[in-house]
Amino acid sequence: MADLRENIARILLTEEELQAKVAEMAALISEDYKDKQLLLVGVLKGSMVFMADLMRKLNINAKIDFMSVSSYGSSTVSSGQVRIILDLKRPVENYDLLLVEDILDSGATLSYLKELLLARQPTLLDKPERRKANIAADYRGFEIPDEFVVGYGLDYDEDYRNLPFIGVLRPEAYA
Repeated sequence: MADLRENIARILLTEEELQAKVAEMAALISEDYKDKQLLLVGVLKGSMVFMADLMRKLNINAKIDFMSVSSYGSSTVSSGQVRIILDLKRPVENYDLLLVEDILDSGATLSYLKELLLARQPTLLDKPERRKANIAADYRGFEIPDEFVVGYGLDYDEDYRNLPFIGVLRPEAYA
């Protein structure tokens, strides 16, 4: 198998930039939820790296749960159709929910989940150029250009999640 980095056109966000932003977001969330019953809901699979780093940097107690949804499949563009593959294991009553997502692209997934859970949503990356749903992140890490990115939990067809940075995938890697 070839080195995953060979298909990266350029590094968009370094590991250091990501960790600094996650720490900044964790400080804000810790302050905003200091007197609340916080339940972090990770949207699998992409958010797992971000959520693990985020929860380790919180200085408040928080419970965790996960949902798995799909709107991409093996494509680089959202289909707009959201499917729940794995639902939450615990009831959400009496909790302040914080949806943790890796990227806010078309907005279809978070819009669907927000309606479903009536919750707030943090996201690491925001691509406003592609927004189709009227939704914004309450906690946003970085605004990025309309390019296909991978790494730090983000994937193309289940590959590249383990890269410690976020990079732009070369078009020939998915063409």
